[in-house]
Amino acid sequence: MSTLESPQRSPARRIDGKACAERVLAEVAEGVRQLASEGVTPGLAVVLVGEDPASQVYVRNKVRQAHTVGIRSLEHRFDADLSQAELLALIDRLNRDPEVSGILVQLPLPAHIDEQAVIQAIVPAKDVDGFHCENAGALWQGLPALIPCTPMGCMRLLHETCGDLTGKHAVVVGRSNIVGKPMAALLLQANCTVTLVHSRSRDAAAICRQADIMVAAVGRPGMIDATWLKPGAVVIDVGINRIEETHDGEHRTRLVGDVDHASAERLVAALTPVPGGVGPMTIACLMHNTLIAARTLHRRAASLAMA
Repeated sequence: MSTLESPQRSPARRIDGKACAERVLAEVAEGVRQLASEGVTPGLAVVLVGEDPASQVYVRNKVRQAHTVGIRSLEHRFDADLSQAELLALIDRLNRDPEVSGILVQLPLPAHIDEQAVIQAIVPAKDVDGFHCENAGALWQGLPALIPCTPMGCMRLLHETCGDLTGKHAVVVGRSNIVGKPMAALLLQANCTVTLVHSRSRDAAAICRQADIMVAAVGRPGMIDATWLKPGAVVIDVGINRIEETHDGEHRTRLVGDVDHASAERLVAALTPVPGGVGPMTIACLMHNTLIAARTLHRRAASLAMA
């Protein structure tokens, strides 16, 4: 049963991603302690190429959270002129390193490096981003897989907000391999009726107005306003867009989502804030994936030792 009191509750309930992320991190920390009792400490290798400011922040936050839950972080930082061959050689070493449970290559990469070649070079068992085609295929077939962190975090928020999702119409706006497609797969597994809306969809707003659950992941600030939303819908805003504005003669930037929150919050039942919604969940779920990868690799090694 939904934890919402009314489908037209006003103002919209704020879905607290920070609080939910703290719960996930507490679960991960306990799992890390249990694994440590078996003599195993999960290790996360983080690879950063170049000086992209946003990537620097993301990596710093990921490393900090790894330390918080007891995961050992191994940072590999390179200048933007690192060659693709050098990066692939590093990944090969990390794939073979028994101290490394998970490998994360921070995207985007410099233009001269083929991102897909790098992603597919990571062994699926250490692909804690969940981007490898083997993990993607397993997800769609309902098989065990490392799941992309942002969609996983969105699902945790939805389950905590709505409870059972069976039969709900979920509309995902955006069809990226990182968010949109895996999000659709997870919603199908939760027994939702799922529609993917994208740049070629006809009358996207009319489709979105049918959604009991809306997941916005297009990277366009404020694109989705109240005219796109059904009264009482639950909205997960994945967008993180930095916009520039001038206020009282002062120039500044701020983060906004893909949803126009000022209009949406008067109509919907619940909405994730930006920032403070999906973002913290993405990092928490990365820690979860690293724990799962470490546990799986440990059990696999133990089974081979007994064979």
